Amino acid sequence: MRMFVKLLMVFLTLGSVTAAEDPAHEELRALRLTIIDAITKGDIDSVIKHVHPDAVITWQNSEVCRGQKGLKDFFERMGKDSFKGYKVPPTPDELTILHGGDTGISFGETVGEYHLLGKSYELKSRWTATLVKQDGKWLLAAYHISMNVLDNPILAAAKNGLYLGGVVALVIGILIGRILWKRRAA
Repeated sequence: MRMFVKLLMVFLTLGSVTAAEDPAHEELRALRLTIIDAITKGDIDSVIKHVHPDAVITWQNSEVCRGQKGLKDFFERMGKDSFKGYKVPPTPDELTILHGGDTGISFGETVGEYHLLGKSYELKSRWTATLVKQDGKWLLAAYHISMNVLDNPILAAAKNGLYLGGVVALVIGILIGRILWKRRAA
């Protein structure tokens, strides 16, 4: 009986032991929330504090900006007028993949709210971020965000515009044809 109790205690103890999570993950979660908060407030200067000086960022429109100045210039030119916030903030699919304790790769999904071409759109995107730890601080070293080019609200709006334009052209063509037909008949 004592042996059974000891075995039961060992199994219960083993069942409650889980692998300890690397403390870097909590640091990276805090960084993610800090950056999202700053972006939501439109505070690009606070975002830049967490971006590596040599960062490379590729946007949905295929534009690439390099470094902190490039990011700030892009934001001033494009971001503050078109980006209106997150419906779903950048959410990782899983824990950051850590390499050597000072490099991490994270990836996931986001839904941003944009105002483009006089209309509001929600764009679902996939993203990948590379993070590096420098002088004890995690920094964003690379970020790539892209959307489905074959299925997105901007493409749907363009298709609808073409269909509407086609119908209008057809109606105008029919009206002009009838007018010309009546003139010839008269």
